[in-house]
Amino acid sequence: MKQAVFRERNKQYYRVLHAPIWIWVFWVLPGYPLTYDLYAHGPDRRHAVWLAIVVAGVTWRGFNGRIPGCEERPYITHYGVHQPNLGYRVVCYTAAWIDLIVPYTLNLIGLIVASINGRWLLKELYQFGYYPLAAAVVLATVCDWTPRARRDTFGEGVERAWFYIAIWMVVPTQVINWAAWRLGRFMDLPPLPLAHVRLAVCLFSTAVFFLLGYSAKLPRTQRHYEGVAAAGV
Repeated sequence: MKQAVFRERNKQYYRVLHAPIWIWVFWVLPGYPLTYDLYAHGPDRRHAVWLAIVVAGVTWRGFNGRIPGCEERPYITHYGVHQPNLGYRVVCYTAAWIDLIVPYTLNLIGLIVASINGRWLLKELYQFGYYPLAAAVVLATVCDWTPRARRDTFGEGVERAWFYIAIWMVVPTQVINWAAWRLGRFMDLPPLPLAHVRLAVCLFSTAVFFLLGYSAKLPRTQRHYEGVAAAGV
């Protein structure tokens, strides 16, 4: 058993700073067409309406301490201790994993397809692939497989690290992918070679950030196995 936090109460600024994170998580969650249009064309009136709804919901839940990080007291104080996970944590972290896995996977598939035939099919991928992949993440949670959304917080010391490894791997890579997409018009390359360059950039960025995270060189990626290895988890 390893102590995870040394404070008895979360400071107000700590609680407030977590709210924008979860606002973003639920704002980009809806799928097709909202999420696709946001990433492809930028926000419009529909996104503003949805953002207002999300802000109201997260503010309400955060004020009542029902959003991860917005609690008055830390829920998990030690790694390797059996305690039931809370429903709002399960919902929030399942949503966060959908945000991480689904757009990245669709983008990667789109890059692979484009590198083969030069066609960009991201719209179709979002239209027909977003919800099946999101449902797969939800199913993983139901089956008690999703890190940080499992029914017991016993493995939090490891699951927290893998969650942040995924964040470090996906978020910078998606930003780099966006930059490669925007800068591609200045490369004066035919569609197929340009797709090869974009795919190589994506794979290189993914590999670099994954290795840095796996090696625990990035913040919050240190894995704590107290009680986990012994239990065969």
